[in-house]
Amino acid sequence: MAAYPTLKMLIDGEWIETGEAGTMAVVNPATGQAIGHCPKASPTQLDAALKASDEAFVIWSRTSGADRYAILRRAADLLRERAPAIANVVTAEMGKPRAQGLGEIAGSADVIDFLGEEAKRKGGRLIPTRGAQLIAQMVTHEPVGPAVLLTPWNFPVNLPAKKIAGALAAGCTAILKPAENTPASAQLLVECFVDAGLPKGVLNLVYGDPGPVSEHLIAAPSTRKVSFTGSTAVGKQLGALAASHMKRFTPELGGHAPVIVSKHADFERAVAMCAATKFRNAGQVCVSPTRFLVDKTIYDQFVAEFAARAGKLKIGDPGEDESVEMGPLAHGRRIAAMEHVVADSGGNRGEVVTGGSAIAGSGFFFQPTVIANPAPDSRFMTEEPFGPIAGVVPYDTIEDAVRIANSLRYGLAAYAFSGNLDEAHYLGRALRAGMVGINQLIVASPETPFGGVGDSGFGSEGGEEGYLAFTDTKLVMMAKAGG
Repeated sequence: MAAYPTLKMLIDGEWIETGEAGTMAVVNPATGQAIGHCPKASPTQLDAALKASDEAFVIWSRTSGADRYAILRRAADLLRERAPAIANVVTAEMGKPRAQGLGEIAGSADVIDFLGEEAKRKGGRLIPTRGAQLIAQMVTHEPVGPAVLLTPWNFPVNLPAKKIAGALAAGCTAILKPAENTPASAQLLVECFVDAGLPKGVLNLVYGDPGPVSEHLIAAPSTRKVSFTGSTAVGKQLGALAASHMKRFTPELGGHAPVIVSKHADFERAVAMCAATKFRNAGQVCVSPTRFLVDKTIYDQFVAEFAARAGKLKIGDPGEDESVEMGPLAHGRRIAAMEHVVADSGGNRGEVVTGGSAIAGSGFFFQPTVIANPAPDSRFMTEEPFGPIAGVVPYDTIEDAVRIANSLRYGLAAYAFSGNLDEAHYLGRALRAGMVGINQLIVASPETPFGGVGDSGFGSEGGEEGYLAFTDTKLVMMAKAGG
């Protein structure tokens, strides 16, 4: 790849290389080597970003929806033009194969386009009045105010793009704090908005230690909305902080997606799709299919075929070989997390059919792993693995499968394969999740809401919900001036 970009923060329209709180190394997870150093914002710099966002909101919130759309549309076009270079950075920062990185960037541009269009469409509505004295009842969606956007590393372009586009389209200003190990991916995205003509202060970019930076930004009086994607544990902490200051909060948190494979499913199609999708991005996807609940009549066949496909995946440094199908985990801590899950298997607690260990050498690589019949109380069945580990569980009846699928407090995504129409409709209704895929493993598009229930969060991004999440609903009731 070309030289790694110089990392800079964006505060009130100025690009700043120096972090007054020091720097932190950015590591390529495929090699374990540092590729750059990221500035860390001091409280003073964070306050400058807050002030800029607050002041810019006065102007941006009054900018017409058509003008906001025009800027977002140009940003989306620039993102598409720059996709090859940005994909190289995504691969270097978090180990995503280049083809997957290009797909993420293309999808991000589509999301920006759609949410930008919402700025032109969401004018509100008129409600018929009940009496002669009232002449109008108008409902509008007003921008909530300056927003703080907190994003993780697994989709370092798409997740910031969703939040930025939703906020800016609605008329909000924003401060983006991306993950500390994927700062350049976010920076190159932000550059697209700046180069598209976004006024200064409307979008700010800061880096730093997640805890102190998040707490400082959320507690600030000018912040009116917080959007967070990350773990359930951290989401609960930030949600409590936002609630203590009466700040709007949208959390998209962890998942542990079940996949029900019925005896009525197209077996070859189901197993092929499941094996390919499970190990996408090394399993580091919040909606990754993870718990495979398979009818006992096809269970053994499914385990054998699924494990065989997992064992044939090409693993390596995607920055060196574009044919690699699965790259490294994001950092060394993920290796330890996978080892803990596997260590809890064995004996009557689940059979490791394939994989199960880290791959020797440089970088943070872990084998694609399949565990057959993991114990109900095992780490795998109760904690989100967020890595290349799948478990396959047999079931007797479709009702048993639903009970197992719904047994956790996670409720982000769920999937099912069935060729029986009545059964497919039953599964769509019965599975407890914010998003359900039937006979396919895609639950996201620019036009549709993305969000979960239970410990997976609340609220949605994407679709019209991604725009409305950054607005307050306002009612104006108008009566006649005189008798």
